[in-house]
Amino acid sequence: MSDSAPQTVLLLSSAEKGHAFIRECRAQGCHVILLTREKWAHAGWPWESIDQFETLGSLDEWNDVLGVVNRIARERHIDRIVALDDFDVECAAMMREHLRMPGMSYSTSRRFRDKLAMRVAAVDNGIVVPDFVQTLNVSDIAAFVERVNPPWILKPRGEAAAVGIKKIESVGVLWSALNELGDKHPYFLVEQYVPGDIFHVDSVVSEREVVFALPSRYGKPPYDVAHGGGIFTTRTLTPESGDAQTLRALNREVIKALGLVRGVTHTEFIRGHEAGQFYFLETASRVGGANIAELVEASSGINLWQEWARIELATGRRGYTLPEHTDRPAGILISLAHQQHPDTSAYDDPEIVWRLNKDFHAGLIVASDSADRVGELLESYSRRFVDDFSVTMPAPDSLRH
Repeated sequence: MSDSAPQTVLLLSSAEKGHAFIRECRAQGCHVILLTREKWAHAGWPWESIDQFETLGSLDEWNDVLGVVNRIARERHIDRIVALDDFDVECAAMMREHLRMPGMSYSTSRRFRDKLAMRVAAVDNGIVVPDFVQTLNVSDIAAFVERVNPPWILKPRGEAAAVGIKKIESVGVLWSALNELGDKHPYFLVEQYVPGDIFHVDSVVSEREVVFALPSRYGKPPYDVAHGGGIFTTRTLTPESGDAQTLRALNREVIKALGLVRGVTHTEFIRGHEAGQFYFLETASRVGGANIAELVEASSGINLWQEWARIELATGRRGYTLPEHTDRPAGILISLAHQQHPDTSAYDDPEIVWRLNKDFHAGLIVASDSADRVGELLESYSRRFVDDFSVTMPAPDSLRH
């Protein structure tokens, strides 16, 4: 295919997301095909940028997805297959391998989806992680609970965010939890509980090089928010701070160890309270959830979805150049709300640069030239959100719904 010929991009997404990615594909003259779930057939997609729309009841059945891919490929050469949603990363990799086309391989995709695989790869490359064990071999589990004191964290290997994670306080509770899982218990791991502060680094990767990385620090840990309620917050770190520099270096090590060639990543680390040690927690080859993409754009001017599309389309045709960007302090807070359409108009400080528009959710992003001012606003708004909007709901067992 010549460099001047339009590319055909097949996008897989089990959720409605990635509008800026889709629009960028169209802006570059691509023929865009979107395959999603029937649930999202009438969602607010950027329809003007989509040439062909396909649905299935679920994208979990890969043979069904393969049938759609084969049908499309009979009539049109597919140049790129990209998973917009975390749950479709492995499926997209399998489709690429079926067509023998560029992009992340299935083995690499496992290291960005399987919490066990990413930990093993990290340890093999000298990256510090909390001690862990796969919940499969009985003697291995027994050895783990012998050497690591409770509490522990029981995690599903293939879920996203804090979904399905449980804090385990004793050996008896652990064995009971594993018995309840039945045949599913090999798809979990048990990990040392490390009290500490949790950070995330959101990156753009081009040809194995991290060309952009924005470190941020969560307020309350996402697990605590998901399971105990409260206000979700995160704020960017001052670029020259020691934590920011350490996290950028660790992030580069993780990306190299896991073998990502190109794309975007959302990687989480914890700094233990006891000794200040940073540990790698997990990563994903996707744009971070909880409107972190909007936070990144408010701080840097970089739209992660758009840059991801530009990187994918540049592969093998031309080089990729990261746009000029800024380092403005910014922070976000989000809460479940008891109102269907919460009114945030009483929050009127000039530092507010974005408001969440989502049923039963309230959210704001603030940005300022002063990191202290961002911190003050997040603290003040968090207190007000508790009174004005906040409601607690049980954490879901899975995001696959």
